[in-house]
Amino acid sequence: MTKLEQKARYIRQQVLELIVSAKKGHIGSSFSCVDILVALYYNIMKLDDKFILSKGHASVALYAILADLGYFPMSELETFYQDGGLEGHPNIKTSGIDATTGSLGHGLGIGVGLALSGKNVYVLLGDGECYEGAVWEAAMFASYNKLNNLTAIIDYNKLSTLDSTESLEPLALKWRAFGWEVREADGHNFDELKYSLNTFRPGNGKPILVIAHTIKGKGVSFMENNYKWHNRIPDEEESKLARGELGGY
Repeated sequence: MTKLEQKARYIRQQVLELIVSAKKGHIGSSFSCVDILVALYYNIMKLDDKFILSKGHASVALYAILADLGYFPMSELETFYQDGGLEGHPNIKTSGIDATTGSLGHGLGIGVGLALSGKNVYVLLGDGECYEGAVWEAAMFASYNKLNNLTAIIDYNKLSTLDSTESLEPLALKWRAFGWEVREADGHNFDELKYSLNTFRPGNGKPILVIAHTIKGKGVSFMENNYKWHNRIPDEEESKLARGELGGY
């Protein structure tokens, strides 16, 4: 395994344990975006770049990474979903969080504002989130203002809370029609992610969208491509099986 693959496995192990301990969280949605987050935080982003987790219900994956990078003590992870601790959705009061999110559809608009101020900005959206009109309003504004310092990534696992998101198609064509430079990648292949997320710009004044094709519940076979694991909590036997697949204890 490469260093990034090893790190992604470790983060998934952390996500599992934190959700099992808290008995709350969105494990399928978090697992699907782990590799994207690992590529960004351990390979792509610079210290002064801004990141917004618009699909805020996957916060536990981001928390595990921020703790691993030293933004706050590892012991703070134990406060996930506890009163006064790490919240179920990112809150700017937490070290390393650049925007409070969770109400779907708002993250890209915040990212647009940060990009207007001259920051290099990355925004991670869920595919189900792309049914929100505010996403497309922000998309139009970004292209009109030629914000080529803005990169949006869609965690395209093709499942929402209860059903498929296939009605979003043709997704790439829609974003191109809104004036974006569109790239596609296997969201679990680090070579493809690094190439697509790299800060190289085509010089056409367009914001960049990366459609990352992912698998909901990635890493645990009985969770993969199963919408029931959007926010289901593993029981004792399922937790044991999941640990085995993730290389844990």
